[in-house]
Amino acid sequence: MRAVRRTIGWIVGIAIVGVLGMMLWASLRGRPQDLPWAPLDLGQPIGMFTGRKLTALTEDFPQCRALLDRAGVRYTVLPPRKGEGQCGYADGVRLADTGARRIAFTPSGLGVACPVAAALSMWEWDVVQPAAQRHFGARVASVDHFGSYSCRRIYGRDAGNWSEHSTADAIDIAGFRLTDGTRITVARDWKGDGAKAAFLREVRDGACTLFATTLSPDYNAAHADHLHLDQANRGATGWRACR
Repeated sequence: MRAVRRTIGWIVGIAIVGVLGMMLWASLRGRPQDLPWAPLDLGQPIGMFTGRKLTALTEDFPQCRALLDRAGVRYTVLPPRKGEGQCGYADGVRLADTGARRIAFTPSGLGVACPVAAALSMWEWDVVQPAAQRHFGARVASVDHFGSYSCRRIYGRDAGNWSEHSTADAIDIAGFRLTDGTRITVARDWKGDGAKAAFLREVRDGACTLFATTLSPDYNAAHADHLHLDQANRGATGWRACR
C-alpha cells in the first residue's frame, strides 16, 4: 500500500512539474494559446492549441460571435438554412469588407460558418499580411475565393461523406491581390521558386495552424487551383489534415 501511495505521489508530482513547465514555456514565448486551458482570444498570437479551440467553436455559436465582437470583426448573422440531407447551417455569418478585417473578399458578401470567420480573421492578421510584407513589401487588399456554402458531398459525388461546404464550414481560396496591384493565384503561381510560390506555401502552412483541414495543390489535382480550408469537427480524436 505504501508503494502504491509513493507511486501516486510521484505521478502527481511529475504532472505538477509538467503543468508548471508548460506555463513557464508559454509565458516565455508570449503565447498564452500554447496552454490548452487558456481561453481563446483572437487577438493573441497563434499557439499550439489555437486551431483546436477554433474548431471547438462549431459547438458554441454564441461564444464564437462574442470572440468576433471582442476582436472588432464586423459581420452580420445569417438566418439559419436547411437543405438536402445534412446540408445547412445555424451559425452562419456574413463578413463585412471593412473594420478590423481589412482584407476584402472577392466576390463580396462572403457567408461562412462562424468558426471559419474566426480562423480567417486570425489567418489575415497573423499569417497572410505578415507574409505579404516579407515577400513583397505590400499588404493584401483582397482575397479571391470560390465560395463557402455548397450543398454537396465530397468531390460532388452522388454518395459518400458530405463535404464541409455543405454546412458552410469550408472555404476555397483561389488567390490574392496586393495593394500595389500584384495578383497571386494558386493555379498559376503555386509551382516554382519565386516569391509568389513561397508566399502561397507560407500562407498554406499558416492555415494549418488554424483550420482543421488545409488542402493545397500538393494534395491532389482537384485542389490544383485553390486552398481548401475547413473547420471539420472530428470529435475526441481531433485529428487534423495539412497537405
